[in-house]
Amino acid sequence: MQDGCDIEHDWFTASLTFGLCVGLIVSYLPQHLRIIQTKTSEGLSPLYLLLGTVSAGSAVLNMLTMQSGVLKCCSSLGAARCLEISAGIVQLSIQWVCFTLVFVLYMIYYPQHLKHEGISLPTDSGPVIVKSPTLTPEWRLSIVFSWLAAAHFLLSLFITLIVFVTAVPSPAPGEPLPPLVYSWAKFLGVSAALCASVQYAPQLLHTYRTKLVGALSIPMMCIQTPGGVLMVLSIALRPGTNWTSWITFAVAAVLQGLLLTMCIFWKIRQNRLGIDDFGVPLGQQPPHEVEVVIPVDSDVLSTPVLAGEVADGSSDERTPLLRSQSKPR
Repeated sequence: MQDGCDIEHDWFTASLTFGLCVGLIVSYLPQHLRIIQTKTSEGLSPLYLLLGTVSAGSAVLNMLTMQSGVLKCCSSLGAARCLEISAGIVQLSIQWVCFTLVFVLYMIYYPQHLKHEGISLPTDSGPVIVKSPTLTPEWRLSIVFSWLAAAHFLLSLFITLIVFVTAVPSPAPGEPLPPLVYSWAKFLGVSAALCASVQYAPQLLHTYRTKLVGALSIPMMCIQTPGGVLMVLSIALRPGTNWTSWITFAVAAVLQGLLLTMCIFWKIRQNRLGIDDFGVPLGQQPPHEVEVVIPVDSDVLSTPVLAGEVADGSSDERTPLLRSQSKPR
């Protein structure tokens, strides 16, 4: 056995980490299923998803770098012991995959009527969504942020591999990391913590402004908020880690608790107002939408429309006195 590989078997830490790995998957399932079942990701902030993906990716690479020496023990240990000492990496990898999947589902199920600038023209057969080719600011940001998230992880992974190859001497089990490797690990840990510190701020602001739960999953947050405390404990007890490895999840747990509290408050408010999580009155079917894409310079987009006015410009007794300029949900 290599020097430094006589790592004590810790049943408590191993059991806690295994339970958290299972808990992570279970906790994210409500969010994944909610987006898929409702077929909309309305209510999620793209900046929140970008910061969360960057934070999770940096945390995985930080753990991989910090435990690079410990992982060398796998060559002299059995598969079960190797899995035990690398469980922290597996745990953070699951976290990154699950959160990244939320971002992927957000892009796939982004509401079609929110992708283009336009107005709604009410008709006898239902509203007609008149759109221009111009993308909405949020959808443009979502596209940019998705590319940034992918580029960040690939670049960080490439740099991590380069650091491992060029580090002399290569970190041995039980020995301090070389300065270059430690500096890179510290950078990843601090950047992950900084992203986690502000990760929930855009979502908190977005949810506060809309005063709706939207596509956010309350069951997910109910599981993850207390689970964040257990995750911090699990990572802190792993060999070869320090505060840069667990501070990310400590900050995230506190902020997620605030978001959960806000969503519960809005849920109570929605029930009182008789609307669902997306602002649609309970018992009312969403309006049938027909998409019509027209040129940007068309006069239709600049023509004010009465809320009860039909396509030919006439109106009936349902026509209100005030004009409605609100966009369709």
